Amino acid sequence: MAVTIRDVALQAQVSVSTVSRALSAPGLVKEATRQRVLDVVAGLGYQPNRAARSLITGRTGNLGIVVPDLLNPFFPSILRGVQTRAGEAGTSVFFCDSREDPATEAELVRTMAAQVDGVVLCASLLSDDTIADLAAMTPLVMVNRIVPGVSSVLMDSASGMDQVVAHLESLGHEDHVYLGGPAAAWSNDRRMQGLAGRARLLGSFEPNFNGGHAAAEQALDTGATAFICYNDLIALGVLAYLAAHDVKVPEQISVTGFDDILYATMCSPALTTVHMPTEAAGEVAVDLLASLLDGGPAEHRELPTTLVVRASTAGRLRAA
Repeated sequence: MAVTIRDVALQAQVSVSTVSRALSAPGLVKEATRQRVLDVVAGLGYQPNRAARSLITGRTGNLGIVVPDLLNPFFPSILRGVQTRAGEAGTSVFFCDSREDPATEAELVRTMAAQVDGVVLCASLLSDDTIADLAAMTPLVMVNRIVPGVSSVLMDSASGMDQVVAHLESLGHEDHVYLGGPAAAWSNDRRMQGLAGRARLLGSFEPNFNGGHAAAEQALDTGATAFICYNDLIALGVLAYLAAHDVKVPEQISVTGFDDILYATMCSPALTTVHMPTEAAGEVAVDLLASLLDGGPAEHRELPTTLVVRASTAGRLRAA
């Protein structure tokens, strides 16, 4: 039989309300009494009921996270970071997939607001005004998106893209083409900032394997010697298309990705890409949410990105 709060109160020789205050508002209980309650709690292995505790503290003990596409390995890694940090605090995590639909994304946050203490919103496609409205409804932290007055954790995409271009230029490539992601994606805009006009822009492609097929077909007509892909999933589609058409990578064309998902090391050739600190970003997002719940102001933190050079890029002389 599960240990109840009444069992703790009986053994500690205090009232049930005193046990509640000792666990949720220790400043209202004498230190000696609080310590006696904590000793009994530890001895009995008592776990406070979260629903009952929320009536006292106004907290549910739950956090929410909404991602645009769980099929993209980039987002489960962020989720893992959120779960790790939340678990350290004894907090549960509810997660939802908006399937890259802004209306669904907004509705998920509104639905979650009554069940969680705050929400982490990843790579949102919502307008700034809608996000501001949601942040007024529940504490909100953005991942890879900036909205004035809303906390956010960013991964430095612009710097990562600058590293990609510098790497290709060091190999002798002078003609690069960027296979862009969704036009509405904030991260796509940040990547183009890092390009700083040093590559031709080609299209707005679906950020997945099939999008890579479509991108490669168009990119081959440009005559470029290096394809810079919006993300690794597009890059994997590009590699598959080039292999099917007997175009050798990197001997004829160098290919780069972005995100450093697990599959970047498993493809052939292994993919040169930008490592994004996704798990760390999830942990920081929970820290920012905790700060908001403690009454802190909105904060912005940016994590560094690092180019990982693998076999999909080579010097232009080798290609010639």
